[in-house]
Amino acid sequence: MPGVYLMKDAHGTVVYVGKAARLPDRLSSYFVASADLGFKKQPMLDVVEDFDAIECASAWEALLTEARLVKDIKPPPRFNVRLKDGKTFPYLIVTQGEDYPRVFVSRNPSEQGVSRGAKVFGPFTSAGSLREAVSVLQRVFKFRTCSLDIEAGAEKNRYFRPCLLASINQCTAPCAERISVTAYGQDVERFTRFLGSKQGVMLRELRGEMEQASAAQEFERAAKLRDQIKLIEKLSERARVSDGWQPETEIAPIDAGASCLSLQKMLGLATPVRCVEGFDIAHLQGNQTVASKVCFIDARPFKEGYRRFKVSSVANDDYAALAEVVGRRYREAGVGHELYPDVVLIDGGLGQLHAALGVLDQLEVRPPMVVSLAKKEELVFVQRQGEPLRVSRSHLGLRLLQAVRDEAHRFAQAYHHLLRRKLTLDEE
Repeated sequence: MPGVYLMKDAHGTVVYVGKAARLPDRLSSYFVASADLGFKKQPMLDVVEDFDAIECASAWEALLTEARLVKDIKPPPRFNVRLKDGKTFPYLIVTQGEDYPRVFVSRNPSEQGVSRGAKVFGPFTSAGSLREAVSVLQRVFKFRTCSLDIEAGAEKNRYFRPCLLASINQCTAPCAERISVTAYGQDVERFTRFLGSKQGVMLRELRGEMEQASAAQEFERAAKLRDQIKLIEKLSERARVSDGWQPETEIAPIDAGASCLSLQKMLGLATPVRCVEGFDIAHLQGNQTVASKVCFIDARPFKEGYRRFKVSSVANDDYAALAEVVGRRYREAGVGHELYPDVVLIDGGLGQLHAALGVLDQLEVRPPMVVSLAKKEELVFVQRQGEPLRVSRSHLGLRLLQAVRDEAHRFAQAYHHLLRRKLTLDEE
């Protein structure tokens, strides 16, 4: 059973607030002879005399309950070590002054829409847990998290190409007006209700809305509500260690969430890394030159985003081939007709990176981050940085880049071998 626990001293004062996916397991771990909480929290055991536990319906409800309690109780920073990192708390912002409200995480909400009546939830104690929660709840309510200025009825919406979150059914693509302002607003309103109420109450309300929609023969709306109910119910399912889930604080699979966060920190990006696209070139002595583009979303391959390119304009020139392929891929993004991925990865060293940047710098809109990964040394060259990044081979962010690089190489080689076989058969 997930929930929140409050550790108290002899005077009944709360000295620590924490959350857990399994309350009994987490609480019992504090009071065993072999307990080792680290040098910062171990002294807490000498202070704690009692504790309270609040059961929650899901890990999401525990996350929200913890945020409310931290805000109301304001526990001292002695044992709540995350409050001492010099940063402000992360907040969840839902804008209100837009045709299609957006959802995002911010540590400084006063500068990002609060004065315009935005809804602010928090503070939360962990930005990582909050972003993971937003990522998974986006699968239920399909709100947008981008920073696009979208005006309903604008001419550009007719030909705008949605990002890959629409392809994986995690966003309803208001940027291309694939959903009405009213329907999108209803989804966001349900999301804010979910944040402000218990899960059981929310499910009862949604079932009531679904029955009303069905009675009114609004079958499309009823089906949408049915799907949201099913997805919310799945949020309550307890994860198993065999699934690769961390029992206490992690909400998403460890490798995916931790790798994306690690890559974000490594590259110094202000926003979370969701989408990475990687490129590679393959040829045999300059013949049958081809290129591949692979796509990873949330650290996992998204096969529908894979592309293969034939390169006929140049021969035996990897730099020129890369420039051609990168220019072809991001032609629409370069004029603002679609969004770039969070990170563009080029297989190679500094020369390959400069070849890609040479064509990207000529575009009106440029990608947020372009890097290259050199083989053997595994050095990460970053756009407009003189020195490459040198990180441990076990670094999760590097391992994610390696996975994208290796998949791009495999996909390019497979296409090249396919063309070679066809050419051989034709010659025979």
